[in-house]
Amino acid sequence: MQVPLYQAKAEFFRMLGHPVRIRVLELLQDGPMPVRDLLAAIGTEPSSLSQQLAVLRRSGIVTSTREGSTVVYALAGGDVADLMTAARRILTEMLAGRNELLAELRESKDIRR
Repeated sequence: MQVPLYQAKAEFFRMLGHPVRIRVLELLQDGPMPVRDLLAAIGTEPSSLSQQLAVLRRSGIVTSTREGSTVVYALAGGDVADLMTAARRILTEMLAGRNELLAELRESKDIRR
């Protein structure tokens, strides 16, 4: 039985739904990185990072290669970087709207009187 497209999309976004995974994807936008650099930049436990990298790798959103004893991760394609850029733009617009509303509330008089 085939999974409906909307369900596949929901599963994709659930896969992205962890702060460490998002941070990994942000860092990899600048190019491939060895695990030790990801660990230093994220500041999480090695076992936690390993679990999150495994999720990203199984989904096909990142790739890994071994260079000697070092494992290097990279985005699987440019579309992932585009997605992260779009997410940043959407979030910026959402938060800007909240700041405008907050400013409006601060400027308005209390109408409950």
